[in-house]
Amino acid sequence: MSESNRADKTRPVSGEDEVVDLCRELIRIDTSNYGDHSGPGERAAAEYIAEKLAEVGLEPQIFESHKGRASTVARIEGEDPSRPALLIHGHTDVVPANADDWTHHPFSGEIADGCVWGRGAVDMKDMDAMTLAVVRDRLRTGRKPPRDIVLAFLADEEAGGTYGARHLVDKHPDLFEGVTEAIGEVGGFSFTVNEKLRLYLVETAQKGMHWMRLTVDGTAGHGSMTNNDNAITELCEAVGRLGRHTWPVRMTKTVRSFLDELSDALGTPLDPEDMEATLAKLGGIAKMVGATLRNSAAPTMLGAGYKVNVIPGQATAHVDGRFLPGYEQEFLADLDRLLGPRVKREDVHGDKALETSFDGALVDAMQVALKAEDPIARAVPYMLSGGTDAKSFDDLGIRCFGFAPLKLPPELDFAGMFHGVDERVPVEGLTFGVRVLDRFLDQC
Repeated sequence: MSESNRADKTRPVSGEDEVVDLCRELIRIDTSNYGDHSGPGERAAAEYIAEKLAEVGLEPQIFESHKGRASTVARIEGEDPSRPALLIHGHTDVVPANADDWTHHPFSGEIADGCVWGRGAVDMKDMDAMTLAVVRDRLRTGRKPPRDIVLAFLADEEAGGTYGARHLVDKHPDLFEGVTEAIGEVGGFSFTVNEKLRLYLVETAQKGMHWMRLTVDGTAGHGSMTNNDNAITELCEAVGRLGRHTWPVRMTKTVRSFLDELSDALGTPLDPEDMEATLAKLGGIAKMVGATLRNSAAPTMLGAGYKVNVIPGQATAHVDGRFLPGYEQEFLADLDRLLGPRVKREDVHGDKALETSFDGALVDAMQVALKAEDPIARAVPYMLSGGTDAKSFDDLGIRCFGFAPLKLPPELDFAGMFHGVDERVPVEGLTFGVRVLDRFLDQC
């Protein structure tokens, strides 16, 4: 055995050493969320995380809101407990995956082509693993953060957080006593502009949501008869209008700031009136950014009837509606105009839009930590088109950012990884994230 290998065997395990295994092990725990309680739940993942935290001296608590729907919370004492605390939150549930569609089994955590593959690799067991790796390393080596850190590994984010973050905020708000700021998912990832500049997109805003059920009542009857009050016909026409509608561009503060930063980075003006040309310059993140320029309403489910020769008396559809900060009322008014008077609309799940400014000591800490590990890094704000558990924590007055740092290969379709087939995260991205988060905690 070489001296270098012998030294590797004897040195303490670091966060970089174990982050990949932590990520793989979390992926192998199937936490598929089907939007009800038919899935395996998050209990096994909550217990795994609690065990990893207890191994380094923390006293984690598991909160089960419904059988199998469990979250893990722990608090780390900082050097100055009088300072406001920081929340680091992540969710352990994932959207379902069909193994037949994948190159590598979605719950195998396989390493191939320099990446860890599997459902949750980027959404968001990578951040869960990076957080665990950093915390375990710091506690093993006796390095306290400057202030208290609350860790929350949550159930049910993929279905709106009712049995995770929302449950804890409503039933156990004392867990977050003194917390004023938070970091969570879908931010801090890189976009390479050129060999001299890499932007890291920090989420400072997110669209609100109206997941809704549309219903049309008509006249039931025999399929062979003429029927001018067919519920399916009326509903399909309304859904067609909605699905084909081009929503107007609305320039929010966050998106305007992002485009200004991008214009400066590219060294060319970006025309807000010609967003197609702007998006063409964004490569793999174009879809993610493009969805933050407008309100949106995507039909996702249709249901009606029970027999081919029976005209049903009712037809239903489900729509995923998202609105920009400050534009909820405009969105709802446009929605009702498009649907028409015959369509009954009701929310299945709704939540607010969020927006905060891109400034302050926490933002400075992000920039310092990123630049220390990537000299050509520049942190910039952006809006997330979806939603996260930050919506629940905002109710406690916590200022939330998306900051799960990843340095990505320019060719990787990062936006396509979310809820997509062959989800994967680069191994080097995970180790980079550990180093950045560790430096960030020193500065926070």
